[in-house]
Amino acid sequence: MEGIKLRINKKRRPSYRPEDQEAFYRLLEDPVIQNFLEADIFLKVSDKYLLSMVVEYFGRVGLPGHLYNRIHFFLALYIASDMEEDNPTSKRSIFQFLLGKEYWPDLYKEFLKLKVEFFHAMDHRAWVNAELCEEIQAQNPNHWVWSRVRQCTP
Repeated sequence: MEGIKLRINKKRRPSYRPEDQEAFYRLLEDPVIQNFLEADIFLKVSDKYLLSMVVEYFGRVGLPGHLYNRIHFFLALYIASDMEEDNPTSKRSIFQFLLGKEYWPDLYKEFLKLKVEFFHAMDHRAWVNAELCEEIQAQNPNHWVWSRVRQCTP
């Protein structure tokens, strides 16, 4: 077996911290985020796995938990959706809720610039496996947000 290099899969440790989870749960109380989650009736951009990824992304960015705001939430959710779904129509709804239905066409380019900065702050690590999402959910398994299970959509 000379000359063959073996790639060892080193299990990555989660990046999220308790303060990232606290920030996430706090942001779920934000009226714009609540309206967004209520409007996503088919859970195309806000099922429990995509929302779990938001928590992990907060950990990868590493800001103090109290600094996270609705823009960070939507940036993380947009990147999660990019990674797992990449449905432009569904992602457009993020712009409409965050930036306003009238103003989003003028402002979304600024959002995309912020997304690049947020992604860079995550050290360009957007992949999150299902096991880590489930670990995040297991930290508070009875929270209402973890009941957002996507069904087959028409």
